[in-house]
Amino acid sequence: MVSRTMGRRARRVGAGATTLALVALGAQVGLSPSGAASRPHASGTVDVLYAGSLLELMQRSLAPAFHRATGYSVSGFPNGSNALASEIKGETQAADVFISASPGVNDSLAGKGNGDWLSTYSAFGDSPLVLGYNPASRFARELRAEPWYDVVGRAGFHLGRTDPATDPKGVLAVDALEGVALSYDRPRLDALATATADVFPETALVGELQAGQLDAGFFYAVEASAAHLRTVPLVGTALSATYTVARLNRAPHPAAARAFVRFLLGPVGRRLLRANGITPIVPARSVVVRGSTTTSGPATPTT
Repeated sequence: MVSRTMGRRARRVGAGATTLALVALGAQVGLSPSGAASRPHASGTVDVLYAGSLLELMQRSLAPAFHRATGYSVSGFPNGSNALASEIKGETQAADVFISASPGVNDSLAGKGNGDWLSTYSAFGDSPLVLGYNPASRFARELRAEPWYDVVGRAGFHLGRTDPATDPKGVLAVDALEGVALSYDRPRLDALATATADVFPETALVGELQAGQLDAGFFYAVEASAAHLRTVPLVGTALSATYTVARLNRAPHPAAARAFVRFLLGPVGRRLLRANGITPIVPARSVVVRGSTTTSGPATPTT
């Protein structure tokens, strides 16, 4: 699977890049109700860099549905949102569209000092932070019966999270631990907020939990739903991801980028989001970034 490179500083990205193209002939061509092959509206690829928490949703739902609707294929690369922004600024990843799990990350790509990679973005959905757990864990019964903050600090418990330096979910996990430690007088949670033993890349955290290397971890509802994880609510805190999408300036495939954003913000995209743990923002909330000044308003899927 290949991710295109960009500029003279570009490099080839190996196994991390995920090409989200359909391989089955029937899925690529599509069939009409009468059995006749339907013609795609366009051909080519759109390069999408997206938050790693959307990996399963993108591969299994959004990319195939977009391909059927338009004829375009998605070449996607998932990672922590901050890490992706750094890749864009460093010109080490080709990108038409950037999907972040935190609105603030977009600011790091706006303005001349940041390469002027984007000037607008749209907030299109929210997904709450939850605690996913391994049902085979020896702590599983306790997690189902007791408040999570009384269980995760016990001896031998392995609690996974992502790195706050590269991923907004890591920031929210630390916020949850520190906030509940203060509100419920659980100082052990402060230690967990600074521990590094069970910190993993966003795209690896689900696999670590499923493999039994973790007892539980912090996830967004969208990735927990896609991976069929058992979850418990984070009682005592209410934190969520707010997903945003932006067409990048100097995108190599501008028509495909416009089509992808239109699809994501349209009725089919919203249905897929809602079915997979994301509450759509309707209409999507558009933000125009001008240096350090932003103005907001509704976004329309046709622009």
